[in-house]
Amino acid sequence: MGSIDTLRRRPSPFPDSMQNFRNFYEILGISREATADQVKQAFRQLARKYHPDLNPGDKRAEEKFKVINEAYEVLSDPAKRSQYDQFGRFWQQRGFQATGKAGGRSWGNGRGSDRSVGDTDFSNFSDFNSFVDQLLNRRPPVSTATTTSRSDYRPGTNRTSYTVPRAVPKNVEARLSVPLEKAYTGGRERIRLEDGRSLEVSMPPAMVSGQKIRLKGQGLNGGDLFLKIEVIPHPFYHLEGTDIVCHVPITPSEAVLGGSIEVPTLDGLVKINIPAGVRFGQRLRLARKGYPTPGGDRGDQIVEIQIAIPRELTPDEKDLYHQLRQIEEFKPRANLPV
Repeated sequence: MGSIDTLRRRPSPFPDSMQNFRNFYEILGISREATADQVKQAFRQLARKYHPDLNPGDKRAEEKFKVINEAYEVLSDPAKRSQYDQFGRFWQQRGFQATGKAGGRSWGNGRGSDRSVGDTDFSNFSDFNSFVDQLLNRRPPVSTATTTSRSDYRPGTNRTSYTVPRAVPKNVEARLSVPLEKAYTGGRERIRLEDGRSLEVSMPPAMVSGQKIRLKGQGLNGGDLFLKIEVIPHPFYHLEGTDIVCHVPITPSEAVLGGSIEVPTLDGLVKINIPAGVRFGQRLRLARKGYPTPGGDRGDQIVEIQIAIPRELTPDEKDLYHQLRQIEEFKPRANLPV
């Protein structure tokens, strides 16, 4: 998906002064008919490639990451995507051109039908960046309803058509993946969001997948940011409700004779007594060593026994197994139901 560089090198069919138009579909490497899932998949592939954490000190990758985020923020929102598509159609209308000197610009050919699409008058935007800034709430929108003061006047605009409304706060949501151990203990953690921002967050203990953490004032225009927690699957532990299940291997002699062994828990190693003659798959319970509950209680840790057979034996070990075979009276196949 090298479309970001390609977009910058390709000759533009638009006027020179308006060449900052960015084809968000081409940036993500998708067609205009792409579904929401295809938009998301394309963004994730590019984000993994150009994320600042994976390209430390690479300013070029950082800039690409910002452009990718901008494209995704627009195309993942049906309303923003629709307005972006309308803007693109307006851009390519017959007679659309940029005129004027450095002091100001005007768009269109003077016919009102060419200046707006739907409910938006695109001729109010001096360039593509202005349109995107308004679309993403990065800059206040243009209004034609109120006469402004002299200090609000901009060259190239009508004094009766420019106002600066107050930006509306907007809550946003981001996903945060955390290891099971960090979800259990909580604590302060520095995280990097998909939009490139780095924040220090105080996370509560005993977090679970689907839980949301509110960061006041970290959204758009002073809104709140909600972090949706996703607990990463652990290679040793897995949750069954508030119980933590783990598979612990033991030797054949430990299975036959029993004894005390150490088992890992989220609180560290704990000793457990293996009963003599324990069976493969048998479950032993460590009370209150599981995951905390919302009410302040705690589940158990379930230890599922796995009997591990050695693949290589020393000569002495092999001799002992031969001696055991000669004297053992246990006949596991004596009563097969056939």
